[in-house]
Amino acid sequence: MDESSVSAGASESSNVRSKKKSSNLTSALVVPLLAVFTALVIGALLIAFTDPAVLTAWKNFFGDPMGALTATWNSIAVAYGALLSGSLGLVEIWKALGVWLHGGGTEALSVALVPLAESLTTSVPFIFAGLAVALGFQGGLFNIGVEGQLLVGALSSVYVGYHFPGLPIYVHLPMAIMAGFIGGAIWGAIPGLLKAYTGGHEVITTIMMNWIIISISAWLLKVGGPMSRGELPITPEVLPSAQIPQLFSTQGNRFHGGFFLAIVVAILVYWLLYKSIKGFEIRMLGANFKAAVYSGINVKHLWVFVMALSGALAGLAGTVQALAVDRWVGMGFSGGMGFDSIALALLGRSHPLGVVLAALLFGTLRNGATRMQSVARIPIDIITIVQALVIVFIAAPEIIRWLYRLRQPEGEETPVFSTNWGS
Repeated sequence: MDESSVSAGASESSNVRSKKKSSNLTSALVVPLLAVFTALVIGALLIAFTDPAVLTAWKNFFGDPMGALTATWNSIAVAYGALLSGSLGLVEIWKALGVWLHGGGTEALSVALVPLAESLTTSVPFIFAGLAVALGFQGGLFNIGVEGQLLVGALSSVYVGYHFPGLPIYVHLPMAIMAGFIGGAIWGAIPGLLKAYTGGHEVITTIMMNWIIISISAWLLKVGGPMSRGELPITPEVLPSAQIPQLFSTQGNRFHGGFFLAIVVAILVYWLLYKSIKGFEIRMLGANFKAAVYSGINVKHLWVFVMALSGALAGLAGTVQALAVDRWVGMGFSGGMGFDSIALALLGRSHPLGVVLAALLFGTLRNGATRMQSVARIPIDIITIVQALVIVFIAAPEIIRWLYRLRQPEGEETPVFSTNWGS
């Protein structure tokens, strides 16, 4: 075989690999986008046909078909318009930009940016929590304990945040953040140790650890408890020297520096998973447990490492929320955020970039849902249904492919969930 034939064959093989990679990337983007779109369409139908005015109009469909269609459209438009206005405020931002460009002040623009800033703020703990679950998935572990690890991180950071007065912010704030990081890491490492040295399944142990810390926090925060604020079942407020700064003075704008910390952490997790030897070992463990064992990887140590780091990321979720937004911790602090993180990891296909985008989506939906409820009188539960539908379509992508007649690319990589949960 001559040299030109070899070169042509290599070039053709490279082109095939490039096309396959491009096709897989397109599928990885298209399926989640169509899943979100389909969930919003079903949500629109639920909004319309739970509206009494729409139902009344449809009862008279044959007498006034346009009236029924108009009522349906108006109901959906008002609801989703309020959702977009409350979460992004794009129309308000556009108008405020026009005023500013024509010589007006920046006050209107500052007010118009509040919905967008609040959506970004809401997404911050989702980024950390989603990364925690995604890291576990990559290592073949199902961390359902993010809810508890998040609470441990919040309690640890707040304790340091109010217990050491007189420290400068450049000392006190890092101490508080590290306290939350370490607290979450310890709470996550315990199930990892149990799995490594007793065979305890991480799904069971992390669920139990959730209830343990919930019970402990109830004791800590009860009136007269070790961390209660006098007669209130909440912690004392974090000292200003331990608060993550909020970056704008506009009323209602709580955007803070924790957003940039979340982005940096997501980049570091990406580097760990895809650019380091340890990350290769983690992904090998998640992809093929037996291959990891036969290759000489210390699986027990890796289980503990992954669960500890996953817990630390979850702890940061609670830490940032407590130090930047709430400034204290009370019962029901997490509000189910730890369980939402499982959905985020699935939607983001266990990839750090995907998790960040999924967290931004969830933060936007959550923030906009409040305005949708107040303006359009639509129950906030509709957004929960939309989120659940997105997860159903992501977990069962064949539904989306069947609906939109998409072909599955040859050799497409499936989302990393886990292959050794039963081990």
